Amino acid sequence: MNNDIVKGKWKQVSGTLKEKWGKLTDDDLQEINGDLEVFQGKMQEKYGMGKEEAKKEFEQLDL
Repeated sequence: MNNDIVKGKWKQVSGTLKEKWGKLTDDDLQEINGDLEVFQGKMQEKYGMGKEEAKKEFEQLDL
């Protein structure tokens, strides 16, 4: 999914992320703010995912 699309729908996306990955805090979601690279870093930190796995998860979100 295109980062511009994600940023445009961020409130909807952040709710989906929080529902799917409960370890992400409101502060994390605010920091991510639609940026795939920041999301990848948070997923590595909170869930031990690799960058590619996190990217795949992000792209598979049903938005």
